[in-house]
Amino acid sequence: MSGKVLIIEDDTRIANWVKLYFERAGYTATVAHDGLSGLKLARRTGPDLIILDLMLPRIEGVELCKILRQDSDVPIIMLTAKEAPAERIVGLESGADDYIVKPFDPDEVIARAEAVLRRVQHRVQRVLTGGGITLNETTGIVTVDDEPVTLSHAQTALLSTFMRHPNQLLTRDQLISLTFDDDFDGFDRAIDSHIARLRKQINREGRQPIQTVYGAGYRFVGE
Repeated sequence: MSGKVLIIEDDTRIANWVKLYFERAGYTATVAHDGLSGLKLARRTGPDLIILDLMLPRIEGVELCKILRQDSDVPIIMLTAKEAPAERIVGLESGADDYIVKPFDPDEVIARAEAVLRRVQHRVQRVLTGGGITLNETTGIVTVDDEPVTLSHAQTALLSTFMRHPNQLLTRDQLISLTFDDDFDGFDRAIDSHIARLRKQINREGRQPIQTVYGAGYRFVGE
């Protein structure tokens, strides 16, 4: 694969190390060492992928991720030294598509990055509709009641899975398998965080097509 990668990491050694591995893998890589510089670079260069540290000066990683999500749906992989599940959930809820806990193998970063990019690039060209929602899988554009909605790549992929299986009960494991091709390396409850954010985005006047089936999973009711 190839493409533009923006690495936002305040530890110069780690940033240069990750940059080197991406360049060896055929990518063009740029580094920013604080959140504000990273935001400016992201807006100016339009990267295909962002590697984002959780702990950053000037604008910290979670806040920066939220700001980036307002601008675009660029894939974001978050780096964190914190191993607590709660910290991972915060990263996912801010809009990140994946996370990697430090210390990590740089080959793992490349593999996870390529998995995220494959999910973005290999979408089936199809428009899905249901429950007042339209999802163009070619462009990634989502509208609810004809109003555009901004979703992360993970949220868009989840919505696609739901819309392709209307009225069908899907367990967490099924959602992970169908949506992420088994590349999802999080614990199964992390999928709940993605779904919660997705539901907030597509909710209209109390009408919520993604229903919780307690103790079992979720169901998309399109009509």
